[in-house]
Amino acid sequence: MADASPDADDAMPAGPARADPPFDAPDLSGSTAFVTGTTRGIGKRIALTLAEHGCNVVSTGKTAEPGGDLPGTIHTTAEQCEERGVDAHAIQLDVRDEDAVEAAVEEAIDEFGTIDIVINNASAIQLANVADLPAGRFDLLTDVNVRGTYLVSRAFLPHLREQDGGWILTNAPPVTMDRAPGKAAYAWSKLGMSFVTLSLAEELAADGIGCNTFWPVTAVDTRATRYFGLGTEDDWRTPHVLADAVISILARDPAEYTGHSAYDEDLLRAAGASDADLSAYNLTEGDPAPTSAQMFDAEYSRE
Repeated sequence: MADASPDADDAMPAGPARADPPFDAPDLSGSTAFVTGTTRGIGKRIALTLAEHGCNVVSTGKTAEPGGDLPGTIHTTAEQCEERGVDAHAIQLDVRDEDAVEAAVEEAIDEFGTIDIVINNASAIQLANVADLPAGRFDLLTDVNVRGTYLVSRAFLPHLREQDGGWILTNAPPVTMDRAPGKAAYAWSKLGMSFVTLSLAEELAADGIGCNTFWPVTAVDTRATRYFGLGTEDDWRTPHVLADAVISILARDPAEYTGHSAYDEDLLRAAGASDADLSAYNLTEGDPAPTSAQMFDAEYSRE
């Protein structure tokens, strides 16, 4: 049984810089995003892409000092955001800790005055049968994924309401299943992230706050993908595909676009991306299978 860690989904480098996304991207100058799990992989790429479009970034995660087996720190990500011409601030954060979350939110608001975008990306992963997964691991998945999303989102509600709008976006799949043999705890925790976010969409419908989830159709190249053997490079796309999907959401009006669980391909196509544009995210030649979508919807098809 493989180990899980709160940063497991974000444990590969963010990948190289790339051309502008294949659609008219918004100018996010003057906006500030609070992103969880930015030390590596998907979270880091989201932070850097936001910065490339003018958005200030609050970089948060557990890794504040270099060392160990995994590259990256929240400070490195913040520095790389600043190299892209924006302001950035790093805050060490365990999203399971309510007091730490509330303090981080207060610090971020004190630093920038306004936070417009909240992105729940921090996540733990472990794939195992119920019989093989200890209760402590179940608690870890639940605490990082569901509780973390709940605490971070909840802590920002007074601020977002006061400023009459903003975004809460969560890296989690559509809720389409009632069982997940071989990955019940992980599926429960990821679907719980969606459940919290979509419930907020209803609760905040009158506040101009867009609450949505985003999820990749294909597997994305992260340490977790490699560690758990979820295909090969022929099956993966770079983290840029999710980062660009997030940017496409931010081009919309949060008061109008809320309560959606969207796949990255659908978001990018709606923004104007072509098949050729999508293939630019692939690690190798060919069309990666929709394995990430099918992890939570066995009947998913692109057709």
